[in-house]
Amino acid sequence: MTTRSTEILVGAFVAAGFAALFMLAMKVSNLSSMGNNEGYTLAAHFENIGGLKVRSPVTVAGVRVGRVSAISYDKDRYKARVSMSIDAIHDYFSIDTAASIYTAGLLGEQYVALEPGAEDELLKAGDVIEHTQSAMVLEEIIGNVLVKLTTK
Repeated sequence: MTTRSTEILVGAFVAAGFAALFMLAMKVSNLSSMGNNEGYTLAAHFENIGGLKVRSPVTVAGVRVGRVSAISYDKDRYKARVSMSIDAIHDYFSIDTAASIYTAGLLGEQYVALEPGAEDELLKAGDVIEHTQSAMVLEEIIGNVLVKLTTK
């Protein structure tokens, strides 16, 4: 009887471990909030998006308000077009809102940070954010420093 209860306890512990690993995998891969399709879409054009990926977070003051829904190349502007799905409850961004690409954490995950403006007119579904700041690429920074050091 004691052996049977020990086996059941070990089995429950292993199952809980697998469940914890599954939850961790979902959190790391940003798949945990895939089902939330309610909201509206905004777009922004960037010179360089670095390592930004689809499903990367879109934040305001560190709070996630949406996700990157698509990334494409705009051949007319010669820039990357980033489409963002913003949650419906966050419908208060003005037309002079700025979008920047930043890096978070030690793994270098990139995300889009929105900085609300002060205008009274608000962005609507399908609008384009005009004020953008591209990702800082480490290789470009190192290259610029090396050029400055060699020219002195």
